[in-house]
Amino acid sequence: MIIFWAMMQNQLQGKNAVVTGGTAGIGRETVRALARQGARVLFTGRNAAAGETLIAEIQGEIPGADVAFLQVDFASLRSVQKLAGEIAARLRQIDILVNNAGLNASKESKTEDGIETVFAVNHLAPFLLTNLLLSNIRDGGRIVNVASKMHSWRSMNFDDLEGRKKWSSITAYSQSKLANVMFTYQLAEKLAARKITVNCLHPGVIASDITRDMPGFVRFLAGVFLKNTEQGAATSVYLAASPEVAGITGKYFDDKKAVTSSKESYAVEKQRRLWAISEAMVKAYL
Repeated sequence: MIIFWAMMQNQLQGKNAVVTGGTAGIGRETVRALARQGARVLFTGRNAAAGETLIAEIQGEIPGADVAFLQVDFASLRSVQKLAGEIAARLRQIDILVNNAGLNASKESKTEDGIETVFAVNHLAPFLLTNLLLSNIRDGGRIVNVASKMHSWRSMNFDDLEGRKKWSSITAYSQSKLANVMFTYQLAEKLAARKITVNCLHPGVIASDITRDMPGFVRFLAGVFLKNTEQGAATSVYLAASPEVAGITGKYFDDKKAVTSSKESYAVEKQRRLWAISEAMVKAYL
């Protein structure tokens, strides 16, 4: 048992992992778990102080842990482009890319690029970053996209992708998460020849994500009945590291199991249309 545990602790030794949105929530736990398994982890976030704090915590918990932080604003395509260059300069080869960063906004806003913020942060940013890093991701590597069960709550409204005609928080978030799933399936197809696996997941309903502004008794009940951040990160870590899913690609996971995503997410023509639109929107930075 001790030997088995030691092997599990070091199964990612020599591997390079990139985790976006790694300073809080399930991203934070994903960084910690991958570092615990021996990976060199480069994680990103907006808050440099939070990044340095997490590095200190992990290195205090895990002797010899190799973790580093890069600052980025996913609401800026220029910032994403700069991040890709910084990652590529540090890591000639990437074994694992976890696109975890995301946003659920209560008010409509636009980025410096003039794009609706939720669509920009949740879809265009990981779309751009992933494409810019493809030459650095090794053949046989893994890409993990954090989506949500809410992807099935809305259809892809190609006539109003950014909610310019009618915006709502639920529609913006759900549509961006549907975009994550459709992007996953198209990317898996495009990278099949390189044997790079691309999968997405629903992390579960995380207590800290939806109850932070609620009364204390609600937060207490949420802590009892909903997943904590470590549990929420479990499927991300599983897809990034487990030998059980080696070679499995183009799937949607929930609680470490491949399940069926929404009917629309499998529409290949819509996947390709979304890809073409996304590519056009970020072409100045590719």
